[in-house]
Amino acid sequence: MASQDWFDKDFYQVLGVSKDVTDAELKKAYRKLARKYHPDSNSGDAAAEAKFKEISEAHSVLSDPEQRKEYDAIRAMGSGARFTAPGGAGGAGGFEDVFGTMFGGPGGRQSTTFQPGGDYDDLLGGLFGGGRFGQPTGGYRGFGGPSKGRDVTASTTLDFITATRGDQITLQTAEGKPITVRIPAGVADGQKIRLRGKGQPSPDGGEPGDLVLTVSVRKHPVFERDGLNLRVNVPVTIAEAALGATIEVPTLGGEPVKLKVAPGTPSGRVLRVKGRGVTTSKGTGDLLAVVQVAVPSRLSKEAEQKLAEFAALLPDENPRDELLAKARAVR
Repeated sequence: MASQDWFDKDFYQVLGVSKDVTDAELKKAYRKLARKYHPDSNSGDAAAEAKFKEISEAHSVLSDPEQRKEYDAIRAMGSGARFTAPGGAGGAGGFEDVFGTMFGGPGGRQSTTFQPGGDYDDLLGGLFGGGRFGQPTGGYRGFGGPSKGRDVTASTTLDFITATRGDQITLQTAEGKPITVRIPAGVADGQKIRLRGKGQPSPDGGEPGDLVLTVSVRKHPVFERDGLNLRVNVPVTIAEAALGATIEVPTLGGEPVKLKVAPGTPSGRVLRVKGRGVTTSKGTGDLLAVVQVAVPSRLSKEAEQKLAEFAALLPDENPRDELLAKARAVR
């Protein structure tokens, strides 16, 4: 039973505090451990749940002046003392021996006789201030401590630049209440953001719940996210791709940068601009400029003639030979 564990459990050690801990220090130590092991933060973790119950029990006893006094008195008797059922054996003599010693009955025994079948929790509740051991006292629900408020969910749609750079926005709750939240830089489409303490208040004085915000990001007409990188398709002319050139490439929200296109650059080649991508707490990406060779849709008679003359000067080879050979090899 829970009360019997007082002889075996060192509540001060459970909370990591000394025996002369102040109320403020005790509260601070409990809150730190409760946040770490709370079931809401450790879903499905039986060990964390057991630890949470253990620290809640310790805090429930030590935070109550009367219970702490009784606990210290029982612990002071020494680790050899044990509760045993009436008529049972073990330890230093059983229930009557322990309470006889505590209250100074003749010969070390209390004059009251504890009958078999009695409820020890009821007995201890009467001795330690009323109620069954583990029932709500002082705003706590037994050993569970105050409950956390409910989490709430919401969704919002951001433009591409706001999602990339981060910003402070205002949302409306279901009740019509405005909530100001900070969107971190680099949030991605479909990402969920947990905003601590922005949910429902606790019904019994505990921590408020969280707001779980799902973010949708509008597409940008020029740039596309690729992890922390930004991709942009950059058209170049046939002449620029064949002969090489220096071209301007746009950046997100900044001035264009100049890049060199090497002679003979094909479509699909990626030109990288370091550090001009998305910045988050995990790092900063790059700008990836993807070359797209632009073929003119209309040519003048003179241009057609010149192009035909140019084609005649090219090596007599089919650029699709390798592709066709690979296809034949796997048939």
